[in-house]
Amino acid sequence: MRIAHVTATFPPYYGGAGTVCYHNARELARLGHDVHVFTAAIDQAPAHETLDGFTVHRLPALLRIGNMPILPSLISALGRFDIVHLHYPFIIGAEIVRLATVMSRTPLVISFHNDLIGEGVRARIFKFYQKLSARFTIQNGARLCILSSDHFESSRLCHSLDKSNLKIVELPNGVDLSLFQPRNDNQQVRSKYRIPETVKLVLFVAALDRAHHFKGLGYLLEAIQTTTSDIWLLVVGDGDLRKEYEGQAHELGIANRVIFTGAVQHENLPPYFQCADVTVLPSSQTESFGLVLIESLACGTPVIASSLPGVRTVVSHGSDGFLVEPCHSASLAKAILTILKDEPVRQAMGNRGRAKVEAHYGWQQIGLQLSGIYREVLEEIKNPVRSYVPREP
Repeated sequence: MRIAHVTATFPPYYGGAGTVCYHNARELARLGHDVHVFTAAIDQAPAHETLDGFTVHRLPALLRIGNMPILPSLISALGRFDIVHLHYPFIIGAEIVRLATVMSRTPLVISFHNDLIGEGVRARIFKFYQKLSARFTIQNGARLCILSSDHFESSRLCHSLDKSNLKIVELPNGVDLSLFQPRNDNQQVRSKYRIPETVKLVLFVAALDRAHHFKGLGYLLEAIQTTTSDIWLLVVGDGDLRKEYEGQAHELGIANRVIFTGAVQHENLPPYFQCADVTVLPSSQTESFGLVLIESLACGTPVIASSLPGVRTVVSHGSDGFLVEPCHSASLAKAILTILKDEPVRQAMGNRGRAKVEAHYGWQQIGLQLSGIYREVLEEIKNPVRSYVPREP
């Protein structure tokens, strides 16, 4: 099959949707498909390149507001494909993709990653846009791939759709099991940042920009303040909010045991998970999935996450990690202290997490599932009784 994936962001920018798109494309290429990824041009990245068997096209943006590039050239770029796969949300871009697939009569598969999240006027604009987008773009897809029913049913998008005429399939995010794996002797990260061997290390991994303000690092910093001095925090990520978080660490008097590493390439993340004692994702709002959680579990490191739709489907409370009350630093601190006080229990949690990831979240098996979804869609086109014909927006 000749397949196009469209995403607003893509590596080297690290973000959930772009990372998922990369792994989807890589696994589909391994299965022999001709895969092309279309995304926005960014500095210090080539306009066209081949990665792991698929081709990346970075298109010039007519206008860019944060992570929202407008790419009118998608209309001409998306012709002559068997399947177009949109990673949603993609403000305006989703509607351009919809128009392109109508014009070329190409079936559209959509992966729903998360609702648009904002504050104040931005939140109202997002809500209005997403309601319109649901009606004119999402509603007419050949398939809507969701990460979990738990997350989807709690989303604003779900309540904007007529689900009786929509074909929905669960397709979780995954992890590279050969890259993210346990290593008990990995001390290179601790050596690099001069972290003493006696220190218990808490890990946080996320972009530190306004688009990811809901990751909850502020609550984690407050929680670390109330723990013991032998518990340090390693913050992996960068963005326009980094200085605010660094300032908060100073104000809380914990700057000496909070290390900000800056951005780390995704393929270089495993040693960070391997050297940590626990990974924490203290989201303040609903997360679609929490990719760092399964990456941590794949490395045998237990996790702590907010008990919110989406992420709570990834963590087995008491088995491979803990779920805590969102936006509650005291509950978070208690969970951190509990998981760090007993090393054998913590190791058993990590082992169970690795086994779970191997059983359910390998990218290879997710790639096979996605290829099967495409084949079902194309088979329906051939069948006049169950045909899919894009409707006019």
